This record gives sequence, structure tokens and C-alpha cells, in this order.
Amino acid sequence: MTIPFGIPAILVLMSMHVPGNDTQQKTLEVVSGIDLKRYAGTWYEIARYPNRFQHECTGNVTATYTLLDDGTISVVNRCRQSNGEMKEASGKARRLSDDEPNSKLEVRFAPAILSFLPFVWGNYWVIDLADDYSYAVIGEPNREYLWILARSPSMDADTYGKILDRITRQGYDVSKLMRTQQ
Repeated sequence: MTIPFGIPAILVLMSMHVPGNDTQQKTLEVVSGIDLKRYAGTWYEIARYPNRFQHECTGNVTATYTLLDDGTISVVNRCRQSNGEMKEASGKARRLSDDEPNSKLEVRFAPAILSFLPFVWGNYWVIDLADDYSYAVIGEPNREYLWILARSPSMDADTYGKILDRITRQGYDVSKLMRTQQ
């Protein structure tokens, strides 16, 4: 997943946890579970909903996940900006709850000292995942954010089209997707 770059991200993450902010009546379905060891590694962003915390990202967007000994995940997001420079944001992901599938994660890019505040954590739900872990789709219950990720910088049109069909059935407006230049 490609997540927040900079201070605006904290504001976005705060809005993701506001009670009553769920505008969708249909529950967002997630995959039943993920093998976090297989999920770890580098993912390339294929497409995303435009968002404030990635507005400076013009291409070469990646997310690298490292499973840590305590069960949390180190997250490093990178992207190329319009001036050609690479931008990087580091964060941490954890399970939303022991009562939920491990495909419901939450991430934070705020400083660790603020991790006790619930609003610095944003939902990161794996809503589609290839059996071979070649692609993943990340969403959140309000359907305001969406990322399509792959293990390679490109995705064939047939796979992409099938993903679009499935996320449309999940209540996402695929016309809002923006393809990523890799």
C-alpha cells in the first residue's frame, strides 16, 4: 500500500477513524487471512484513488513491508516527485484486532510517541489478493481510499479488468482510479 507522505497524512488518518463517518451501508469484505511472511517485500502501485497525501507522487510508487519479530510490520513508501526526487515515508502496521482476520490491518505514519492515539492509525484492509501473492487490493470501510498493488511494475489488462469487476461489487467507483506510472 502506498500511504501518507507528510503532515497532511495525519489529518487524513484522523478522519478515517471518526465515528459515524461510514457512508457505505454494505460491509467491506476482506480476504479471509494473509500469510504475512509471503506478503512482506516490495509492492508496486498499479493504481490508486487520488488522495492528499500522495499528491506530490508522479510515479515510481512502491511500498516495502518487513515483518518484525513482534508481529508488527515496518512500512516504507517511496515515490518520485515531479522534480525527479524520491520521497520516502516510514511507518508501522499492526493487526486491527485479535478478533478480526489478519487481513484487517491499521497503519500509522505519525511519530511512535503518538501511537497511543487511536486517530493516528488508518485502516489498511486487504480486500483482494492473488493466490500467488502477485497482486493485492487495499481499501478501507468508507471507500475513500483504494490501492491496487502488484509484485511487478505492470499488470496485464485481463487481471486488471477482473480486479475492477470485483472492487466494483465491493462498492468502489472505479472511474476514480488513477493509474500509476512506474
